[in-house]
Amino acid sequence: MSNNNIVIREIISEDNIQIAKVIRDVLIEFGVPKVGTAYADVSLDKMAETYNGKKSVYFVIDNDGKIIGGAGIAPLDNYEGNVCELQKMYFLPEARGVGLGKRMMETCLKRAKNFGFEKCYLETMPYMVDAKKLYAKVGFESLDKPMGNTGHYSCNVWMIKEL
Repeated sequence: MSNNNIVIREIISEDNIQIAKVIRDVLIEFGVPKVGTAYADVSLDKMAETYNGKKSVYFVIDNDGKIIGGAGIAPLDNYEGNVCELQKMYFLPEARGVGLGKRMMETCLKRAKNFGFEKCYLETMPYMVDAKKLYAKVGFESLDKPMGNTGHYSCNVWMIKEL
């Protein structure tokens, strides 16, 4: 896949249907439970509106009009402190292994820092091996227990990074 037509940009409402399908397709591909994960989030069908608040943003990977991935930053739910959460980072197979994950992480973490967050938290699944490698490579460290209460009780890998 050529990176010539690929842009990482903020989500717009016209992207909602495509990014919801991307996220659900990836979750199904990896056999993730539909309950207790992003699959069941009510926000999935209205991502542009969900990430239109203060100190939150969602980026999509646009390949000449086709959304092939995305990730967002928002304050960590139910947590006292200046911590954001990296949320809903999912890529279709064609977006993997070509450096887009690293670019997306840089984009999200830069915006988190610009928002003034001190740390970034994330949750994932143990079998999302490539994602965990990427997170570790950019400085995320494992935690023994979750922070806040995201409602994603099926996600049992927790990581944090100083910004």
